[in-house]
Amino acid sequence: MKRPAIPQNEAERLHALRALQILDSSHEERFDRVTRLARRLFGVPISLVSLIDEDRQWFKSAQGLDVPETSRDVSFCGHAINQTGLFIVPDVLDDERFHDNPLVTDAPNIRFYAGYVLKIRQGINIGTLCLIDSKPREMDEEDRQLLQDLGEMIEQEIKSIQLATLDELTSISNRRGFMTLVDHSLKVCRRNKIPISIVLFDLNKFKTINDTYGHHEGDFVLVSFAQILLESFRDCDVVARLGGDEFVVMLLDSDEGRVGAVLERFRNAAANASKKLGKPYQIEYSMGVAHFPHDTDEAIENMIQEADKAMYADKKDQDIGRDR
Repeated sequence: MKRPAIPQNEAERLHALRALQILDSSHEERFDRVTRLARRLFGVPISLVSLIDEDRQWFKSAQGLDVPETSRDVSFCGHAINQTGLFIVPDVLDDERFHDNPLVTDAPNIRFYAGYVLKIRQGINIGTLCLIDSKPREMDEEDRQLLQDLGEMIEQEIKSIQLATLDELTSISNRRGFMTLVDHSLKVCRRNKIPISIVLFDLNKFKTINDTYGHHEGDFVLVSFAQILLESFRDCDVVARLGGDEFVVMLLDSDEGRVGAVLERFRNAAANASKKLGKPYQIEYSMGVAHFPHDTDEAIENMIQEADKAMYADKKDQDIGRDR
């Protein structure tokens, strides 16, 4: 058996998946309708909408399979997300990646697999709509087109969720998505006595970049800054674009000492990114940090306000430094 490779953009992929807030949610008719249809049209015993999390595949919809998830290491869908379009294995016993897989040698005794790779946007693959049979089979061109059509129906449902919680430009959480994720994170922090830090970022000279080089270049800066945030902070931290050129990160289990080291790593990453981009401008920003104990009764909006005050103090210090 061969374990699935990890995509190069795994951090970005996982963030986008988790920002949708559909992992471990209840089954929904809009997804179940498609998997029921797929099972009937193709005459297969199993049809799934499978989402690939860090170490598991979780089933948003499942027809013919009772378990809610399996290990990512043994998943067929974990292999599928490393490509685009359709991933088809006519007979798994002829494929060295799968012939001795426990899902083949034991229940559900997979012999045929076909998956349409579900994407949030180009390059961000989060799972599959898949068909599974206990006997080998082939798919002709008409079958392939039908599976693709059904997969695109699932993608449209996912995108309707995405529009509500993800920033369309940067593909990180928007304000609404941030508030939803933070609400869950705060409950975890209170239960496990984990301190919280809020970091607010505001891009400096962003209007100048837009006015001088055009809004396309301004969008490039926003996307680049979001990517630096994703690569610098941990998967458990909540990263979002609040709007305009303002970003926020909620850090879990991070007191003042730990935050200092994390933010130094971010500063270095931002400086290195500016050099590598080779643009006639630098990506500059102001930053404010606010720390809170696990049992704080502050509303998240008030936490952001505290970080906002610290951020404007940082911006003012930078302005004074430039005037000297």
